[in-house]
Amino acid sequence: MTDESNVQSIYLSIQKALSRAVSRIVPPHDVEDIVQETYVRVCQVKQPSTITHPRSFMLKTARNLALDYIKRADNKLTDSLDEDTQDNLASYKDDPYRRAAGEQDFALFCEAVRQLPVQCRKVFVLKKVYGYSQQEIAKELGISQSTVEKHIAQGLKRCANFLDNKQDKSTMQVVRSSHSKGASL
Repeated sequence: MTDESNVQSIYLSIQKALSRAVSRIVPPHDVEDIVQETYVRVCQVKQPSTITHPRSFMLKTARNLALDYIKRADNKLTDSLDEDTQDNLASYKDDPYRRAAGEQDFALFCEAVRQLPVQCRKVFVLKKVYGYSQQEIAKELGISQSTVEKHIAQGLKRCANFLDNKQDKSTMQVVRSSHSKGASL
């Protein structure tokens, strides 16, 4: 890439391809913003002459921006859910045990969601957090509705197993500590 007009002409020629690539990762209402941000980022490159494959560079930039968006959205979701949990727990001010248990449950759930495979996590978050329909998710991510159903089922199953395993481990720790206390009495 040598000059700004070349950057612009390449961008205009692949703008639809950028939109398609980004639409597989982020919600529809954010696609255009990310595609435009791609153009801004490419224009800000200090030495454009070093870019040997501008089309690939733009596609990779768009993909990275979309993935960054998903990461930020995941963090916002966690922060938002943390705030909601805090608000809901405000009624338990007199019961520190309940407040601690609720915070731990929520933290475990967030950890369970983070453990899901990337595509499964995207589908699961779009369905359970953002309330997308299966049809909207399929269109958004460019996958079939049956694949969406499988990811949702897999996400629910994996989260439940993760939480069950964590609960079993904490129960075992409580049982062990109570046995060791009883033995010392």
